[in-house]
Amino acid sequence: MLSVDASLADLLNAPARKPRLLVVDDQPVNIQVLYRVFADDCQVFMATSGAQALQTARQELPDLILLDVMMPVMDGYEVCQQLKQDAVTRDIPVLFVTAHHEAQEETRALDMGAVDFITKPINPTGVRARVRTHLTLKRQADALRHLVFIDALTRVFNRRYFDEHLPEEWGRAVRTQSPLGLLMIDVDFFKQYNDVYGHQLGDEALRVVSQALKQAVLRPGDMVCRYGGEEFVCLLPNTDLDGALQVAQRMALEVIKQAVPHKGSQVSDTLTISIGVAVRMPNSQGTEADLLALADVQLYKAKSRGRAQACAAVLD
Repeated sequence: MLSVDASLADLLNAPARKPRLLVVDDQPVNIQVLYRVFADDCQVFMATSGAQALQTARQELPDLILLDVMMPVMDGYEVCQQLKQDAVTRDIPVLFVTAHHEAQEETRALDMGAVDFITKPINPTGVRARVRTHLTLKRQADALRHLVFIDALTRVFNRRYFDEHLPEEWGRAVRTQSPLGLLMIDVDFFKQYNDVYGHQLGDEALRVVSQALKQAVLRPGDMVCRYGGEEFVCLLPNTDLDGALQVAQRMALEVIKQAVPHKGSQVSDTLTISIGVAVRMPNSQGTEADLLALADVQLYKAKSRGRAQACAAVLD
């Protein structure tokens, strides 16, 4: 995951990792041809069926997919259609690879959402050039898309990012039967803070809090987002109740460590936070909306009990 503190120039000029390619063909010999072309410059994943391609694409999130058209059971067109219908894989560019040269086949491929159409037999120089071009375009598109999801004030992810990723993480937790933690965080007595210190210092306080919250999460997949006003949320994939409470405790301590003076607070002379913790366990029912509602209830409970604390519950 790219850093949310990066500017567009930083993102475009970030140190390059090896691009990830997924090569899909029911004939292993054809896969080997493309593997030899890209093995030195790319991390190459392989699939010999449509079903395997869909599974690998979701698990590995390649930067580009080279997809054979003619395959048994599920052909390349159907694979492409399913990729584009899935929020997790829809932004992965697809290059169709086929022995057909007809114009209508190329048109159909592009209509399905493919970005290019490569004919067999493979010309290594030509296919390498096309792949390089589309990898560059993908990197630029990812950088621009990333910036859309950044909160301008705090430089953490914004509400839109959270709203899009909560259903995805919920779906992944359901599929893998893994826990999912959600924290809802509120800055205590923030209206009073603005009344005492003014909105300019209030904005600076939110920036300090957001960075403290980020310091408290240790895994790349854990995401801190500004939910609105002085509220933040944190999504914790594969995290049970004990793990979520540990993160909440680290967040509270990190905010206290910043020692931001708060004369208007009724619980401390420095800025503090209240946290509602909700966790979906493998046997939990309901929806992602229920998980969010439960975190909100726990936040209200923490505030009603005096603030500067966390309350937690597991989704039934």
